[in-house]
Amino acid sequence: MRIAAVSDIHSNVYALQAVLDDIRQRGADYRVNLGDILYGPIAPKATYDLLMQEQLITIRGNQDRQIYDATPEEIADNPTMAFILQDLGEEPLQWMRELPFDHQLTDDVYLCHGTPTDDLIYLLEDVSSGKAHLRHEDEIIKLLDGQSSGLILCGHTHTPRSVYTSTGQLIVNPGSVGLPAYTDDEPVLHSMENFSHHASYAMLEHNGHCWIVNHIKVPYDYEAAAKDAMARGRGDWEHFLRTGRGLSTP
Repeated sequence: MRIAAVSDIHSNVYALQAVLDDIRQRGADYRVNLGDILYGPIAPKATYDLLMQEQLITIRGNQDRQIYDATPEEIADNPTMAFILQDLGEEPLQWMRELPFDHQLTDDVYLCHGTPTDDLIYLLEDVSSGKAHLRHEDEIIKLLDGQSSGLILCGHTHTPRSVYTSTGQLIVNPGSVGLPAYTDDEPVLHSMENFSHHASYAMLEHNGHCWIVNHIKVPYDYEAAAKDAMARGRGDWEHFLRTGRGLSTP
């Protein structure tokens, strides 16, 4: 079995096209999308249109939910959200509303965005210090909340990582297709950084005994994505896309 796992596309149609092309060259039995798909100042509708041409098993992320749940006050305060809603129209919103929170792909392969119970919580990374560190294993197992699948695919942190636990479970975050870095103030001020502009995804293959994991970095026209972000007043996204680094913080 071969699984291609993508996550956190964030409206970056340029990166998505490059990743899909790379997956086609390698081949996969399943292609899964772990959410946070259309939020971003790049190309939400074009990203949706491209995905509709493909067959990916897709779950929703926290920012998918935030798009279709946006209040008039949130839209007025967030020009990026206003652009996204204007660009998308109703059909993509209804598609996102119908996406599942999580998905049991096989008896032993489980998909979630954040954790099995909360799409806003990082499963593998602890940022309480202001920097991202791998959580203690006991915390990871507690956050799994009884999910016992041998392979767990998660997203949300934009950080490619594979963790094998003492419970015999392999947890894989494929990283972000469309946004290699960001700075956020929730739950505390922190930056997630990959230090390059490449699009990230993971290819997993079961050889009959165990999973082989390849974290893949794909080059693409990141300058086009950065220019789109800048054209919509998002200099922070331009920086993230070009450098793979977060913003300087005090």
